[in-house]
Amino acid sequence: MNLPQTDTSLFKRLRFVLVGTSHPGNIGAVARAIKTMGFSELVLLNPRFPDALTNAEAIAFASGAQDILASAKIVNTIEEALQGCHYVAAVSARLREFSPPILDPRAFAQHVSSNLHEPVALVFGNERYGLPNEIVVNCNALINIPANPEYSSLNLAQAVQLLAYESRLAGLSDSASAVSEIGFQGSPASAVEIDGMYTHLEQALVAIDFLNPASPKKLMPRLKRLFSRTQLETEEVNILRGIAKKILDVKK
Repeated sequence: MNLPQTDTSLFKRLRFVLVGTSHPGNIGAVARAIKTMGFSELVLLNPRFPDALTNAEAIAFASGAQDILASAKIVNTIEEALQGCHYVAAVSARLREFSPPILDPRAFAQHVSSNLHEPVALVFGNERYGLPNEIVVNCNALINIPANPEYSSLNLAQAVQLLAYESRLAGLSDSASAVSEIGFQGSPASAVEIDGMYTHLEQALVAIDFLNPASPKKLMPRLKRLFSRTQLETEEVNILRGIAKKILDVKK
């Protein structure tokens, strides 16, 4: 699922990930929504039925976007779903105490179009339960759609359509594609690299008795929230892992 690094168009870099989708019609409707906006990459994480991409209802709701279904991937873990992505945003109507930074759809689209050149992902949850906290806290951003507070419920395909539309506008904008050449710019770290750093850092904090694994409280979610605001680069992740390694070496 790795995308070519030479193609920096947002239309080739943006991946739509659906987690635990319950209704086949919604998958077809999502395929139609992203195709109408010029996007094509769809990944399903543990859909609730075995024939998610070939189900008759999914094909019917795709309505001309069957090619999106045909090229979509089904995976078993969030790590597989986000492979190769350097920026990940969760879409949720429910705010969390220790969520990553909150963006609206337009701010997200402008950021990933203007400031990034690597693959990025939008993650959408189950129609009824949404996204689990363990996925949200590991994302770089939480996208909250500013809907009517008295009735903020959006159908899955509607939410995808809205994000795809804002991303299309940003992708088409000449100004959004301009990148500053001032100062040093490293390569953004991938989701897998950042997740490995968190694991390494947690081990080091346990080793120096700063983190009690029997009573971790909210330390790691707070640290993840802190780092998610920085848009870590690969070299920065390597530095933090080097610090963690040195701590563990000393404590042996």
